[in-house]
Amino acid sequence: MQHTRSAVHGRKPRTAESLQQDAWLAHESLRTQGRVLDVLRPGVLESWQRSLSHLPDPDAAAPALVFDGDELAVYRASHPLASIMPVIQRLLVDPGKDSGLLVAVGDQLGRLLWVDGDPELLRRAEGMMFMPGTDWSENSIGTSAPGTALVTGHSVQIAGAEHFSPQVHPWSCTAVPVHDPDSGSVLGVVDITGKEEAVAVHTLALVEAAVAAATTQLRVERLQSQQRPQGRRNSTAREPRPGLYQDSLQILGTDAAVLCVDGTRLQLSLRHSELMTLLALHPRGLTAEELAVLAYPEEASVGSVRAEMLRLRKLLSRSASARIVPESRPYRLPADLVLDAGQVRACLSRGAHRLALNIYKGPVLPHSLAPGIVELRRRLGAELREAVLSEAGVETVLQYLKLDEAMDDAEAWRLALQLLPRRSPRRAAIVAGLQRIERDLA
Repeated sequence: MQHTRSAVHGRKPRTAESLQQDAWLAHESLRTQGRVLDVLRPGVLESWQRSLSHLPDPDAAAPALVFDGDELAVYRASHPLASIMPVIQRLLVDPGKDSGLLVAVGDQLGRLLWVDGDPELLRRAEGMMFMPGTDWSENSIGTSAPGTALVTGHSVQIAGAEHFSPQVHPWSCTAVPVHDPDSGSVLGVVDITGKEEAVAVHTLALVEAAVAAATTQLRVERLQSQQRPQGRRNSTAREPRPGLYQDSLQILGTDAAVLCVDGTRLQLSLRHSELMTLLALHPRGLTAEELAVLAYPEEASVGSVRAEMLRLRKLLSRSASARIVPESRPYRLPADLVLDAGQVRACLSRGAHRLALNIYKGPVLPHSLAPGIVELRRRLGAELREAVLSEAGVETVLQYLKLDEAMDDAEAWRLALQLLPRRSPRRAAIVAGLQRIERDLA
């Protein structure tokens, strides 16, 4: 698809009506000439370009049904967002039932888990599959507030014809991503959908305030859970919300990995970071011999591995992370850990390059020499680079260039120069970067 500049630059700020007219013009140009005019707002234009890489025909874009029935109920109950639903209900759903608005909450992949609000709108929304269990990511439906907010990691408002899919043109929506208060990873998104009122300035402020309140509530509940007596926590009076926590291991851009279990953070040594990462990558477990091959750059005895694993197990058993103490024979974790590196790979696999870059804080345990870690670091870096250089838009490429590993990547810098419009003021910095690389090579 071609991207063509229009002659609208330099004019006065556009009204809501003119924005819609420009969006209709962009749709007509795409339909008749196969090209995208840059009359769209910058964020919407970038989303359209991403959408086109997955959905060449906007008319054929339709959300897929991913969950239904008992499967949806089980997934919702176990998701961390389940614990914030009372706050969302009180602040957004109840006030919006008589105001012609719908409230939707989706997971980190853009799949809607809850949709509630005006009864008449609920029935109409089902006609375009805006209902629990459906996929509203950019890959599935193109530009929409929930999917685009997850890709960018920021609040988004999409009005009428700015939606990529024509079936969504009668609707407008505002969405705000929800971040985990411990790890900072994206847990999901909260969306308001309806008519023009759904993209009013005060609607955005309302949703952002509700998400802030919900995140605070999640943090408070986690602190309260940590302060409960251990006996009570293990008694028959179990936690009412099993999805309150998302156990994770943060290994990007640091040699001192951070283990988050039940809302408690524990910083690990480099060796223990390597071992926990390897076990998280192999949920079926590893023998001492297999761990020795993956964890030590030079030949190590099985005894050395067992001694190090013993120290790791003692460390975790004495901390609030006791629930994640590795089992032995084979060594394996008793519960799944979400790796930030795994989140990056998942985002790349569905084309969410901007979100992948937002999560990516740097190479995996950059100073580790463990063969298994070196391979993961190499593979993830290569996958990220390939995705950005082959499929991403100009903003994503520019974001990639901010990474240390892209500082001397001449191909990436040349691509940015190629993608930027000729009159863009940002070309000067890219040219300077290429000149620096040429000087260093000389």
